[in-house]
This record gives sequence, C-alpha cells and structure tokens, in this order.
Amino acid sequence: MLSDIEIAQAAKMQPITEIAANLGLQGEDVIPYGHYKAKLNHKLAKADKPEGKLILVTAISPTPVSYTHLTLPTKRIV
Repeated sequence: MLSDIEIAQAAKMQPITEIAANLGLQGEDVIPYGHYKAKLNHKLAKADKPEGKLILVTAISPTPVSYTHLTLPTKRIV
C-alpha cells in the first residue's frame, strides 16, 4: 500500500484554468491564485444549474514546532 506522500507525489496536477474550462466556467467566474488554485465568483452558487457533488480537499503540513504543541504539560513532582 502506498503512503500518503507517495500518492501525492505520483499525482499529476492540472492547471486550474484547464479544469475551469472543462467545467464550462467563464473567465470572470474564476480568480486564479497561482497555477493550481483559484477562487470562484460567489454568483455561481446562485446560478440555476443542476445540483452536483461536493468535494472538500484539505491538507495539513506538520512542522517541528507543531509537534511540540502536541505534548501535554507535565507537573514535576519533587
């Protein structure tokens, strides 16, 4: 079984403009933030289109500092 990082590294990212074009979104509906992410115009939520599927994607990149916050404080008994 592949680890999460192996799956992520094997994935081929598509430019967000290409994905928007495949979905039929116009230029004014998409506000690009780099090559691979974008914000969508809020008016799209109110458009008369058939209901679709909701896909939520999130990720967390742990850092050495965040690991230290995971430890609980201990009380020293003398």
